[in-house]
Amino acid sequence: MGAFERVGKRVLAFNEIVGEMLMLLGQTVWFFREAPRNLQSVFTQMAIIGYETLPIASVMAFFVGMVLALQTGVELQKYGTQNIIGGIVGLSMVRELGPVMTSFLVAGRAGSAMAAEIGVMKVYEEIDALKTLDINPVRYLAMPRLIACLICVPALVIYANFVGVLGGAFMSHLHPKIFISYSTYYDSLKTALKFKEVGAGLIKATTFGGIIALVACYTGFKTSGGARGIAQSTTRAVVMSFMLILVADYFLTRLLM
Repeated sequence: MGAFERVGKRVLAFNEIVGEMLMLLGQTVWFFREAPRNLQSVFTQMAIIGYETLPIASVMAFFVGMVLALQTGVELQKYGTQNIIGGIVGLSMVRELGPVMTSFLVAGRAGSAMAAEIGVMKVYEEIDALKTLDINPVRYLAMPRLIACLICVPALVIYANFVGVLGGAFMSHLHPKIFISYSTYYDSLKTALKFKEVGAGLIKATTFGGIIALVACYTGFKTSGGARGIAQSTTRAVVMSFMLILVADYFLTRLLM
């Protein structure tokens, strides 16, 4: 009976978390109408999430593209089919690796910072002070972050895809076992990559951006217990974001196929 009770409590806790996150999402979307009056906050979050992530995203995407080209190119060369490597790298980046890896990067860097910042405000009662001043915390804190993520994550994914494809071209041309021309690489990429593939990747990126902002804000608002609680909330935000991104990636892949 004890085991069933523990399972039941966990199910109830899970349902409670899902319900609270959906409520937070609904309230945040409702306050989108206030965005024109909070453009400064939105631009600030866009700079943190987008602009400051560009250097790390560049390194990550370039080397992911190089590794893709190296791994597949060496194997394809055994069968004399290395000419299609551009399409393989492009499709891999646009469909999966670009959206997923970039979202992981944003969740680990910006999502953790969001959760920690809101968590500090919650622990030190700054959120209660906002309520005292008749400022809605969801409008003031969650709404700008969600809008910024919905804009910046797809933009970062487009940039990461481009850099990853360049990394693949660089490796494919310079590696002695692969060695294909840039024009051959581009022709293969152009043949394989369609607008539908790019659109599917951007749908994933937008969804993942919403997940990152929602999870970070939710864990921040639920923070308690001082410095230890802030650390736990930050860790929880990153882990939960990673898990939900992978789950959403599976269902979106099934749906978009």
